[in-house]
Amino acid sequence: MSHDDGFDWGGQSRKRARSGRSAQMRNVSSMARSPSESLEPSRAPEPAYRKQRRQLHPIFAFLNGLLSLLLVGLIGVGGLIYFLKFKFDQPGPLEHSTIVVIPRGEGTNAIATRLEREGIISDRRIFMASVRYFQFKKTKKIQAGIKAGEYEIHSKASMRKVLDALIDGRVIPHKLPIPEGLTSEQIVARLNSTPLLKGEITEIPPEGSLLPDTYLFSRNSPRKDLLGRMRTAQRRFLAKLWQGRASNLPFKTAEEALILASIVEKETGRSDERRKIAGVFINRMRRKIRLQSDPTIIYGLAGGKGTLGRPILRSEINKSTPYNTYQIDGLPPTPIANPGRAAIEAVLNPEETSDIYFVANGSGGHIFAATLKEHNRNVAKWRKIERVIRVRQAAARKATEAVAAVAAGPQPDSGATVAQGKPAATPESTASSALAPPPADGAAITGFPGLTVSGGGLAQMRLDVPHGTAIVAKQSQPIAVPPASETAAATAVSPNVIASDIPLPARKPRRN
Repeated sequence: MSHDDGFDWGGQSRKRARSGRSAQMRNVSSMARSPSESLEPSRAPEPAYRKQRRQLHPIFAFLNGLLSLLLVGLIGVGGLIYFLKFKFDQPGPLEHSTIVVIPRGEGTNAIATRLEREGIISDRRIFMASVRYFQFKKTKKIQAGIKAGEYEIHSKASMRKVLDALIDGRVIPHKLPIPEGLTSEQIVARLNSTPLLKGEITEIPPEGSLLPDTYLFSRNSPRKDLLGRMRTAQRRFLAKLWQGRASNLPFKTAEEALILASIVEKETGRSDERRKIAGVFINRMRRKIRLQSDPTIIYGLAGGKGTLGRPILRSEINKSTPYNTYQIDGLPPTPIANPGRAAIEAVLNPEETSDIYFVANGSGGHIFAATLKEHNRNVAKWRKIERVIRVRQAAARKATEAVAAVAAGPQPDSGATVAQGKPAATPESTASSALAPPPADGAAITGFPGLTVSGGGLAQMRLDVPHGTAIVAKQSQPIAVPPASETAAATAVSPNVIASDIPLPARKPRRN
């Protein structure tokens, strides 16, 4: 196609013009120069035409700088967080496990200082920064705060593990066992004498309102708080069992059931007997027979002290107190102790039985009877062996006193010699040939299966044996049974003292 139509296709004319000017400039620069001009520096060619950059608006320039600063700041913060996290999770400086106590009311900064001072954490500032970080994130754990208490920190524990333990409250648990059958006064005394608790209890709670159990607590826990837990546990447990009680019980309220449960608790420590003893007392209540329970006599005399420290006197059985069930009809006005779960369950679901009597059999248990005649026979049976034990104990004391007198007497001359071979007889061995000392607690008695010595033997051992026979203990020590004249003389020494668990058998029980 011809381009002679005058139209400049593709800007050819402009290209030729520019190339012509460039050639002229090269020609001019290549022309010969005069000597004076040669001495002058040559001028650089004019730079090609550049389009000027348009300046940013001031607002955009400010925003650009601000974004740059923010980016640098974010990078710095991210690096700091990474550093803190690294230090927060790395193993701590503690070489061995240790115990630390965080007092109540101590602030986070003071806690961090304490941990650093005791060598648990390496830097309290990192610990505090981590706490602030979690607070900023509003972590649920940190919102609960650090809990006071006694903590065991393991060796090499990181700051994270330490903080988790303090926030979760994983304190060292201490145990306080409360046995069944203690009075409220005795329980309060036990609480006040526990050094790991704080505060003092000055008011004795109502009898029977505390549930015996093993309670866990932390160091410096208030004593009143622990006492409140016992009361709450007893109230809830009694209410729960009351809903599932047996029908036709002779009491109308849970409080009356608690009173009878305290009597059952004090009458026996054997779990296999509680329901049967509860059944005996319930039979008595149904027949309007007085309960005649020895522990009620003791509580009427000693109150919250819990014990007399001696056997009951005959005169005390006939002494009128609000708690003496030999003298009052029905139940005492309040419990006589704090019964445990098993005693409460036994009273609310007793064993069905026709028995209305029981007496201790000397092995920690009881023998039950449905008639007074059978009961009197059981009591007489066990009282005989009691008289025997009393005689043996008196003889053993005399033998011991004789040995002590010989030991305290004048020493033999230096020239005296002792025959070799068979040892000389001593007053102790002489006395033992007639009456051996009583067997130790837990010794089995040959010829009477299931019978063992317990509690010193005097008030607990009762066995009917013919006069002149011998009882051999586990240690093979013969125990001679003296004739009836000697046993009668022994009982005449203190006629007013009887064993605390033997009722009077010679009369019928009084009815209401």
